[in-house]
Amino acid sequence: QLQLVESGGGLVQPGGSLRLSCVISAFFLNDRAIGWFRRAPGREPEAISCIPASGFGAQYANSAKGRFTTTRDKAKNTVYLQIQGLEPEDTAVYYCAARDYQLCDWTDYDYWGQGTHVTVSS
Repeated sequence: QLQLVESGGGLVQPGGSLRLSCVISAFFLNDRAIGWFRRAPGREPEAISCIPASGFGAQYANSAKGRFTTTRDKAKNTVYLQIQGLEPEDTAVYYCAARDYQLCDWTDYDYWGQGTHVTVSS
């Protein structure tokens, strides 16, 4: 069974940075595109990024361009989300998710991690 486990969240001051990790365990794990999403209190879930199975050509939601970077380390079965210049509005639970496809899209994510909390506050 495909499992995804996020980590790296915590309390960060405004302007700081974080690197979230998503460890993936399953057969064929390197054949799937992985997305990052977040859900802030009182807001709808929001897509952040997607990285294809190849690990090249990550895509970003318009709202995420510039401060977010997604990379993939196949040897470690891990996908990362680097966030720079954190703002209080970035406070949310961050999730990684997997598609049953190699290429990216913003839909059809069937496997989700439990999420990691990020709080941006002084």
